[in-house]
Amino acid sequence: MKSVIRVSLMAIAYLATFILGASSGAIHPACYAYVGAVLPLIFAFIYLYTCTTIRGFGAATALNGFILVLFLLAGEADVAFVIGIVVLTILAEVIRRLCGYDTLKGVRWSFVPFAFSFFAYTLHWWTDTEGSLAAAVEEMPAGYDGLMRPVIDNIPMLIVVLLLTLPIALWGMRLATRAMKKQAGTFS
Repeated sequence: MKSVIRVSLMAIAYLATFILGASSGAIHPACYAYVGAVLPLIFAFIYLYTCTTIRGFGAATALNGFILVLFLLAGEADVAFVIGIVVLTILAEVIRRLCGYDTLKGVRWSFVPFAFSFFAYTLHWWTDTEGSLAAAVEEMPAGYDGLMRPVIDNIPMLIVVLLLTLPIALWGMRLATRAMKKQAGTFS
């Protein structure tokens, strides 16, 4: 029962982080599009703690599955998000299995694809640009769609941010393992 409560609390913290990332779009569309690069600094703590609770298959599945179900219920999940989050979750689970469920190496390397999870949510900007711009006209302040277009069209910046996510994810996991020595110490 304690494990279910722990994983549930981590899933709620993960959801709060996703909402925080999505809310950053209120500042500027670039924040929404690129915040996924820095969210792994928070995701790492949540993921590490979840992995200490779920010692086998399921840490990435529990967290991303929770997000997926809630976003489907809220009507926030499009096909790109579903495919993206499922693929990233499968990659994380497979890598953790191959590296070892009880190893810190398994947690660290499986975190790499998991760290990109928020980008699955923002993927619709590039897979359904016209639909995203139309939604912005309905949901956001006037002119927001005009601010979005240059961000969406700046593919080189998107590539840079995606590439930057990798070292940030590794650094985030390093910070998490140092700050959470007791939990990290349970892995070989």
